Amino acid sequence: MRIMVTGATGMLGRDVLRVLQEQGHLCRGVSSADFDVCDVSAVLAAVAAFQPEAIVHCAAWTAVDAAEADPAGCCAVNGMGTLNIARAARTTGAKLVYISTDYVFDGSGDAPHEVNAPAGPLNIYGLSKWQGEKAVTALTSRHFVLRVSWLFGHGGGNFVETIRRLGREKDRITVVDDQIGSPTYTLDAARLIAQMVLTSRYGIYHVTNEGFCSFAEFARVILRADGSRCQVVPISSDEYRSTARRPLNSRLSKRALDENGFPRLPIWEDALRRYLLGE
Repeated sequence: MRIMVTGATGMLGRDVLRVLQEQGHLCRGVSSADFDVCDVSAVLAAVAAFQPEAIVHCAAWTAVDAAEADPAGCCAVNGMGTLNIARAARTTGAKLVYISTDYVFDGSGDAPHEVNAPAGPLNIYGLSKWQGEKAVTALTSRHFVLRVSWLFGHGGGNFVETIRRLGREKDRITVVDDQIGSPTYTLDAARLIAQMVLTSRYGIYHVTNEGFCSFAEFARVILRADGSRCQVVPISSDEYRSTARRPLNSRLSKRALDENGFPRLPIWEDALRRYLLGE
């Protein structure tokens, strides 16, 4: 299959591109160096030139706090940029895989969010990704909208590496303990994406590693695996006072995966172990 992967130099995009290439697909990985997703003419030209049968759209503005200071910039990339990719996919007849986020939800309650639960983003980043979802679902029926959360992987800054660094530098660190979700290994997500794109089981899916934890618990497991004696001091999100509000409940239901015959990802502790071993 001919597949274009946007954001191919990013953490998830790199793994998606690698997995697809290992499986023998003819792939073109692109980044902002190739074209600006906000430039519709450039997007249409690049997609028309390659004529992909599928596009995996990983490119995104992911700096959550920075988005609060530049909402127009964030929404241009994640909203309008995704609209342009969806236009190109519709024009060429390509399937479209769009990577979204748990941040489209407001984080209320303590039950896992179903794929059809009402959106209610608390920050600009979440709003921009929700705009992207609406663009994809409105413009093409051949879409997979995949909501992921708490990504970590090789080749990019992530929570795991931040905690490992702090564990070497400090005796104790403060980490929020009231945000609950699922750490997700980009390689595991990439493998499911590679399986999914070969099918016509279109729709919205939640793609995260199995199991739930708080960021504080996640940090403790990381430090323990790293052999660090650094202590984790739990604090609330209100005490942490980040620029952007984060949802407290980022639990995502995998019912859609089950109903459509897709496998669930391994438990997050196993994913972390494999990541730390360099797998």
